[in-house]
Amino acid sequence: MLKKNLLPLALAMAVLPLAACSNNETVQDEPVADVAETEVVEVIEPAPEVDPMADPVEADPMADPMADSMATQNITEVAAGNPDLSTLVAALQAAGLDQTLASDGQFTVFAPTNDAFAALLETLGVTQDELLADTDLLTTVLTYHVVPDATVMATDIPYGSDIETVNGDAFTISEDNVITASGGGTANITQPDVQATNGVIHIIDAVLVPE
Repeated sequence: MLKKNLLPLALAMAVLPLAACSNNETVQDEPVADVAETEVVEVIEPAPEVDPMADPVEADPMADPMADSMATQNITEVAAGNPDLSTLVAALQAAGLDQTLASDGQFTVFAPTNDAFAALLETLGVTQDELLADTDLLTTVLTYHVVPDATVMATDIPYGSDIETVNGDAFTISEDNVITASGGGTANITQPDVQATNGVIHIIDAVLVPE
């Protein structure tokens, strides 16, 4: 009876190792799944924090912050480039003052327009050629429009005070930019602060006549 019970048990024990081997072989024969390609994610590093208390970056000592706004022409060249000042330029050339206003130094020029000279010619009853030929008169009148050794911007005009000119005479300017000449005439500053390398031009609408 005991032998009959042991025989099935022995058969069962013999089959177990075979089943285990069979299962192992099945696992080993199964293909290994492909590993998916790893997606590369770009890591963006945050910008460094700016310390508000840190010293500012030094500016380039060779860089001029005013370079874009600086004048590149002298007074004579600036006037020659303005079509509305062609009569003034001709008068300066006739009187030999164009080279003076092209030289180094600082000048403030009150520049009459072509219309201003046309009104003067009508008042004097002469032609432009006749006026340009009278160099003594031209020199007297033109030098009355120039302040020497100074660049007087509009914000620096000493309103109400005498302003000395190269002529030796003076005129005054009111706060509404009206010039009163010693000869009694007046002119308005129509375009102030036209900058040049050697000074500044204020365009006016009448020729100033000294006393």
